[in-house]
Amino acid sequence: MVVRAPYGGGIRAPEHHSESTEAFFAHHPGLKVAIPSTPYDTKGLLTAAIRDPDPVIFLEPKLIYRAFRGDVPEESYEVPLGEAAVRRTGSDVSVYTYGAMTRPTMEAAENLADEGIDTEVIDLRTVSPLDKETIVDSFEKTGRGVVVHEAPKSGGLAGEIAATIQEEAMLYQEAPIARVTGFDVPFPLHALEDYYMPDPARIADSIRDAVEF
Repeated sequence: MVVRAPYGGGIRAPEHHSESTEAFFAHHPGLKVAIPSTPYDTKGLLTAAIRDPDPVIFLEPKLIYRAFRGDVPEESYEVPLGEAAVRRTGSDVSVYTYGAMTRPTMEAAENLADEGIDTEVIDLRTVSPLDKETIVDSFEKTGRGVVVHEAPKSGGLAGEIAATIQEEAMLYQEAPIARVTGFDVPFPLHALEDYYMPDPARIADSIRDAVEF
């Protein structure tokens, strides 16, 4: 069974329609949780989810509905569940993200390139199961990590990713792992929505802090 659901903020919907619930579903053993960030991945992940023997929660970020276009092959193809994508290679710091936060993270990384900071961006694509191998391999290369998601910080997936790095690659760590997230409050109404959600400037600030630590 596959359950598709829009989620997340950024479109000025009422606050209770803008919550990020991925950690809730990822906490349930047996459920797989996929979150695409591109049109190509949306079709490929959904195809893989339908063909998968396990139940899959397919969360679709509302912010990227009709936000941009991308090439999608007409033929059938799969993007494997549990396999992250390296959206940008880099050597100074690893930034882990997914869903709607992938685009502002990429924008921050490109802006920081002008400052001489080489950022690697990992789009997880599936938050349950996590692609721990890609997470750890990237961190072992850079020694620094930042996690970006729009859900609140407490109890969010950023903590799980940071713990995975601590367990598997602590000896490579050069700086504290930073979390750029929503705040531990109910999702705000329109006037504060832009302040609540991570943007390229806030992401870039955390990346700089990690590199300069």
